[in-house]
Parts: sequence; C-alpha cells; structure tokens
Amino acid sequence: MPTEAGHRLYVKTIASRARHLGYQRSRHATNPKTSLVKIEGVDDVEAANFYLGKKVAFVYKAQKEIRGSKIRVIWGKVARVHGNSGAVRARFTHPLPSKSFGASLRVMLFPSSI
Repeated sequence: MPTEAGHRLYVKTIASRARHLGYQRSRHATNPKTSLVKIEGVDDVEAANFYLGKKVAFVYKAQKEIRGSKIRVIWGKVARVHGNSGAVRARFTHPLPSKSFGASLRVMLFPSSI
C-alpha cells in the first residue's frame, strides 16, 4: 500500500489550491461551462501561464455510494488566463454547481511540459 505522499499527484501547498470565483459571463449572459478560477499564490499573467493545460479537479462528497465510494470528482482543464491578476479560465466536463462558488479546487501538476 503506497503512502499518502507516494500516490498523490497534486501538491498540498499554496500553489496547488484554487478557488472557484464563478462562471464566465458578460453583462447579460453566463457561460456555465467555463469557470473563473483564482489560484492561490499566482498574482500575474506570467505565473498563470505555467498552469495552462493543467488539470483541475472539484472533489465533493455525495450521499449515495457508487462502486464503494461517496467521493465524486468533476474534471476540468485550465484554458487561458483571465485578466491581469492571475485568474484563469477552466473548462469543465460538466458545469460546476453553483454551490461551489468560493469552494476549493485542486490544481494538478500534470500534464507537464517540463
């Protein structure tokens, strides 16, 4: 059985945590498939460019157990930078629920171009 640090593909540091700010929107319309994400410790466009293409996971617990687990994940991918303060746009396979506004997301360190 691997240790916790041996099989984890994200880093439990400030740089791997993110907050779901909301959906991409204009004045009248919202686009729920694209979410705005603020990665902690990323404050400019150059730092945000490192995360382009990285996977983002919204992990939550459900009431019903499926295949022995109540934990569910909605996966996304960092698509582009949003603005000049380090926020990014992430496209998710299914739109994140509105209850996740302000919730914590995991930014994975793969796929890597290093």
